[in-house]
Amino acid sequence: MTSPNRIDVDLTDLIAPSFYDLHWDIKEGKHTHYKLKGGRGSTKSSFISLEIILGIMQDPDANAVCFRKVGNTLQESVYEQLLWAIDALQVNHLWHPSLTPLRITYKPTGQRIAFRGMDDPNKAKSIKVRKGYFKYIWLEERAEMDGEEDERKVLQSMMRGGDKFVVFYSWNPPKSINNWVNQDVLIPRDDTIVHSSTYLSVPKEWLGDQFVIEAEHLQKLKPIAYEHEYMGIAIGTGGQVFDNVTVRKITDDEIERFDKIHHGLDFGYAADPLAYIKNHFDKTRKRLFLFGEIYQVNLSNANAVKKIKSFDPFNQPVVGDSEDPRTINEFNELGLNVIGAKKGPGSVDHGIKWLQDLDEIIIDPYRCPNAKREFTGYELEKDKNGNFKGSYPDKDNHTIDATRYSLEDEMTFRKARVGKKSKYGFL
Repeated sequence: MTSPNRIDVDLTDLIAPSFYDLHWDIKEGKHTHYKLKGGRGSTKSSFISLEIILGIMQDPDANAVCFRKVGNTLQESVYEQLLWAIDALQVNHLWHPSLTPLRITYKPTGQRIAFRGMDDPNKAKSIKVRKGYFKYIWLEERAEMDGEEDERKVLQSMMRGGDKFVVFYSWNPPKSINNWVNQDVLIPRDDTIVHSSTYLSVPKEWLGDQFVIEAEHLQKLKPIAYEHEYMGIAIGTGGQVFDNVTVRKITDDEIERFDKIHHGLDFGYAADPLAYIKNHFDKTRKRLFLFGEIYQVNLSNANAVKKIKSFDPFNQPVVGDSEDPRTINEFNELGLNVIGAKKGPGSVDHGIKWLQDLDEIIIDPYRCPNAKREFTGYELEKDKNGNFKGSYPDKDNHTIDATRYSLEDEMTFRKARVGKKSKYGFL
């Protein structure tokens, strides 16, 4: 007797080559979170829909739930996409689609796929199934959602009742590097795979000649727009300040070889956090490594000193914001070796331009998550006419300021060595 969950279709005829390894990773249960970003025509949504249908048919306890920001967009998107997968796998006789309520049911067992909008993330708590649990969770068009807090609420409600979950995220990256979804993929997690895909790995006959013609026309006419729309690259708004940042793990072996360590401190005021940065500057290669961070609001001076000393038992000089001499004195009285930054007119512009001129700023996202966020997301602001302002924004820049302070001697030395003095002074 033929098993009702037998699939007689060759999956390589349905899945683009760029997803082959990902398919086996899911099948072998290696990860929990699969974050799929890409451009138009990359077939990431097709791949996810196939994995969900296959997964439910192969696991009698598995159900699925699909989310989009606005509930009334579900039918014309993920619902239809899953029906396509059912047809493509030639198993439509085993599934029952329903519009009221919006759901798809696997006939042999009663397992189902539910659909919900994230208009109110708290409503996810009310979704229940009679048998099994929601093993598969799909967050489609993730960039439309309000932020990681709403996403977290949904996952906290849905990831219950089972021992293995597969969470799919799919989206086209927004332009701004500062957008929360673009920032999120820079934070590595052991249980997560971030996957990028484009139409270039998809067989042309799947997309059609006209799709390729339109893509190639945009590439010639507006290459930057092509990079964003078809290649899925967060090209930025044009106002990104630091385009020389590399986000990666800095190994312990690398740190052991660091011999030019600097410490910077930006004091917190009111709601602003205290920000401390530890870095190494490779003068020869013009590379800066950020590998130690404290970033906290409502941190007492005594606790701040204790935390900073844990990063530097030798109590080397820490260059801090000189705006408040009394705070510097108190830190010194508590046993920290703090000296005030020289600052002066034009010091912000000069310091930022000096950092921009480095060949590479390498930030460890594990050790310095806030520095990663601030450096990669720091962008010029626009005026009411849509033009970029001439000054750098004074917000979300606490680790940037701490980094500037820590390196003021390097900036001064470099300017003096070449015999040129910036119009802004040496700092």
